[in-house]
Amino acid sequence: MRSIKARLHWLDLVIVVLLFLFVGYVWQQIDGKLNYKWDWARVPNYLFRYDDTAEKWVANVLILGLVNTIRISIYASLLAILFGLILGVARTSRNLAVRMLARTYLELLRNIPPLVVIFIFFFFLSEQLISFFNIESWAYAIARSENAEVWTFLFGDMRQFPALISGIIVLALFESAFVGEILRAGIESVETGQREAARSLGMRWSDEMRFIVLPQALRKTLPPLANQFITLIKDSAIISLISVPDLTLRAVEMANSTRLLFETWIVAAGLYFILCFGLSLLFRSLETRIGRRTSK
Repeated sequence: MRSIKARLHWLDLVIVVLLFLFVGYVWQQIDGKLNYKWDWARVPNYLFRYDDTAEKWVANVLILGLVNTIRISIYASLLAILFGLILGVARTSRNLAVRMLARTYLELLRNIPPLVVIFIFFFFLSEQLISFFNIESWAYAIARSENAEVWTFLFGDMRQFPALISGIIVLALFESAFVGEILRAGIESVETGQREAARSLGMRWSDEMRFIVLPQALRKTLPPLANQFITLIKDSAIISLISVPDLTLRAVEMANSTRLLFETWIVAAGLYFILCFGLSLLFRSLETRIGRRTSK
């Protein structure tokens, strides 16, 4: 407590007071001018509900949406790192054509609004892949089978799998541009002397990247990659526009059906904040530990 008090400044207290005054003002405007009737008592039922058949509490709309958001973020991050790694290596390639192709992809995605990119990837690529591999029929067959527990745990309701996988692919392709640029900077930050020494020892390019360059690049880029993962979670709200059943889409459905507009979006914002802020604290702790190990 003493350390916290020592770090607090009078300006911090002023900012906190102003923040509370602002929230109170907004609350008064909503309650007075809009004549909005708050009904917080109904909100917990949309987080968890009691299942009479199973005789236990189960997750309801908003929590199911949050779980789907976590699934989408994890799978999209893994794909984005894979695609981004390919792009980052391609951006530092000795081949001019490979460098230009990778740079064109990166510059296009980084300079086009995310919403436009999402729709382009969804209609021109993701939907085509789902139709080509007949994913919809496969997912419905699993949903009707008796041994679908593992698939349900990994992907949720398999009847919504095509929409889920579309969102994952679209989000991964979009975020891979930013991951690729982060990894490109990490690769270029490795001293050229180390790469020249590897070549003088007769190392192949693949061994040079695998054993010398990439381990150092990934270690250096861990903080920005962690921040990009948190950004990806927030960006995942965009894919609700292509009917992916994430937290944002569930919040839209709940707000439309219950008319609990402010309550729904305040709770949804709170869930996003808890998830992102918790991850930022976790990544900060991991970064500190890695820094201590490398300094020894």
